[in-house]
Amino acid sequence: MTGHAGTVRSSSPAVPRWARKSTLVLLIAALALAVFGTTTQTWLGVQLDPGQLGQGVSSQSGLQVQGSKAATTVTALALVALAGGLAASIAGRIARWIITVIILLAAVGIVAAAGTVLANPLAAAQGSIAAATGISGSNVQVAITAFPVLAVVAGSLLGLAALAIVPAGRYWKSRTKYDAAAAGGVSNPAQPADEIDSWDRLSRGDDPT
Repeated sequence: MTGHAGTVRSSSPAVPRWARKSTLVLLIAALALAVFGTTTQTWLGVQLDPGQLGQGVSSQSGLQVQGSKAATTVTALALVALAGGLAASIAGRIARWIITVIILLAAVGIVAAAGTVLANPLAAAQGSIAAATGISGSNVQVAITAFPVLAVVAGSLLGLAALAIVPAGRYWKSRTKYDAAAAGGVSNPAQPADEIDSWDRLSRGDDPT
């Protein structure tokens, strides 16, 4: 006769490596910082007519246009994505959906802005040309560096990483009893409780230790 006693197995599914909170949050942060880093580099090199050169612009090097000037929105969107990735690590289930949308929109904006520079580099450089020469609408030669391409690649990967938050969030532990109730689950006593959970359990007469 087989006894009813037996080894109790944990019902918590194993967390895939890609779905770990630390892995995904660090990936989003790294990609956002990579996009931000590209904007500090030269995106466009402009060869001007020597007669148009202003002070501080040599005929040998021409005019170097940084990404922050060629695509001003990319810097801000990268910071938004970075803040969203960090916020996702402490957000509840509903908040993670909102954060996912925000990061995804930021990623789309990054790709669109950098893609616009690649499609029409002369238009992207006009503001810097006008500031250096005092002349707008100049017909000059504009060379594109690799950094706007890197921004497009990093922005695309950032969008994919944002989409991964939704399925990965199913494996992330709830921070409070309210998040657990929203997910329709029961808190697992084997999981370490935070200070808020401990006080809640004490108020119900349970010993969290």
